[in-house]
Amino acid sequence: MEKHTYGTGLIGNCSYIAHIEKNTNISWLCMPRFDSDFLFGSMLDKKRGGEFTILPPHENYTSRQEYQENSNVLDTYIETSEGEAYKVTDFAPRFFNYDRYYKPSMLIRKIEPLKGEPKIKINCFPVSDHGKYKLKAIPESNHIQFSGRDQEVRLTTNCSITYIMEDQAFHLQKTVYLVLTYGSPLEAPIESTVEKFLNSTLKYWRNWVKSTSIPNFHQRLVVRSSLVLKIHQYEDTGGIIASSTSSLPESPGSTRNWDYRYCWMRDAYYTLNVFNHLGHFEELERYFEYLQNLPTDNRGRYQPLYAITGSAKLIEVISDLDGYRGEKPVRFGNDAYTHIQNDLYGQVLVSLLPLYADKRFVESEKSHSKPFIYNLLNKIEETMDEKDAGLWEFRNLKQEHCYTFLFHWAGSCAAIKIAERMSDTEMMEKALDLKNKAIQKIEACYIPERKAYAQAIGTKNMDASTLQLITMGYFGNDIERANDHLKALEEDLLAKNFLFYRYKHQDDFGEPETTFLICAFWYIEALACVNRLDEAMEGFETLSKYCNHLKLFSEDVDQHTGSQWGNFPQTYSHVGLLNAAYRIDKKLDKPNFIL
Repeated sequence: MEKHTYGTGLIGNCSYIAHIEKNTNISWLCMPRFDSDFLFGSMLDKKRGGEFTILPPHENYTSRQEYQENSNVLDTYIETSEGEAYKVTDFAPRFFNYDRYYKPSMLIRKIEPLKGEPKIKINCFPVSDHGKYKLKAIPESNHIQFSGRDQEVRLTTNCSITYIMEDQAFHLQKTVYLVLTYGSPLEAPIESTVEKFLNSTLKYWRNWVKSTSIPNFHQRLVVRSSLVLKIHQYEDTGGIIASSTSSLPESPGSTRNWDYRYCWMRDAYYTLNVFNHLGHFEELERYFEYLQNLPTDNRGRYQPLYAITGSAKLIEVISDLDGYRGEKPVRFGNDAYTHIQNDLYGQVLVSLLPLYADKRFVESEKSHSKPFIYNLLNKIEETMDEKDAGLWEFRNLKQEHCYTFLFHWAGSCAAIKIAERMSDTEMMEKALDLKNKAIQKIEACYIPERKAYAQAIGTKNMDASTLQLITMGYFGNDIERANDHLKALEEDLLAKNFLFYRYKHQDDFGEPETTFLICAFWYIEALACVNRLDEAMEGFETLSKYCNHLKLFSEDVDQHTGSQWGNFPQTYSHVGLLNAAYRIDKKLDKPNFIL
């Protein structure tokens, strides 16, 4: 089987994300939000997904893509067989204006001739209702109006409207601008406005990167991953989605095709840890606000994931779209919101700890009340003996998962620190008691003959999530104990080239076929923690090659072919990369002038 990688780059402005293929097609664009209906969705159906391409009238051309340095501005270069060439610059406007960020539902495409006067043809066919309807194109004086959506969709341009409407190729003799808007249209002069927006957007991203605490270790990868992570935060509420795509299969024929355009509670800890490393408090604070405003049920319980708005109901429906490469089913919504996943209470407590422990937050910002903290501790207490679906969201299996108890332990440790700062003796005693109970549960997962911890109480199956016992400091300074556990995980779950399986036993859909990339980065972190630093560095170098042409990483990797699978790019693969890079850099701890 040949190696498969995702051939798209993406742009975004913390309001929407678009995927752009090397053939200039926008194959995925949901507006006005990450979880909205798609305007372009050929990623999931070539016939019904619409199209937005800027191509020569013949197929004899070559193309390549690259990001403009330290930005989320994407260039696609097209060269024809006759030697003529042009460049398409795609970006989502984002910059500071009138004391706030300007991030409109506006996608801009700038087309520049580079060699000769190449002929191009612009096709723009947006759709609605998950591809059931093509929007009707109505020509106006300097734009095309697309009707059929609840909001106005408009393509404004300085080139001939007739050429676009009549599917006609034309010579590119000057720079052409295309501005696609959802809602408020562009009413300003197009050439000067686009150039101003482009320069302001580039300046914004480059200043953002400059204000980021980047380690010396693999800086370019860290910068790109940071930029990817940033545009997956929906700034209006602060929520961070797992991925901007839906139903990209974990492996061919697996039917493990999920909608990942939502915010998973369990990932708050890892994501906030990264933002803390990056030194970006703006994103931290937005995420804190998001967590504070999430609804609970009538028992005070959270669910595993929420919409970016904080909405709780994410009803899963199956669409009749063809699917990515014909892989079905195509799902919108995610029934995992109904699951019981009890690690999330500790996740929230650990995530909120910086509000109380970090001196950069002033007292007035610590708006969480004691009842809020007590509720989280009460939920840890209530669920200590309750079986759950675990972080891998088993749909027909409930167990007492080691990973859940790890976060009961970590959350209780965080609550102890919070109680210290609140001078609350009762909270302190409760948190200490829960910490000890969690330790007993974790130890009940121990397999003496392997000197390792199993996935859950009563099973001997290994699980990559227990790598977190090492990286989160459960073993303290006992390197030997941590390394024993790591060796058992390596024996069962390590694939070739430092790739790592989540688990190997059968689940609701059979035995997993692909490795999970964030687990591989957890493994790299664990190697660094047990002072196997040379292996950690070699592993990081090896894993860094499992990206696409733009250094973007997917959710899953096939160890046999190196193919990318799963939703793309996967935010938490990039989070895993960032945390591993920071961990290695901290262990190296040497002046940057030493090789």
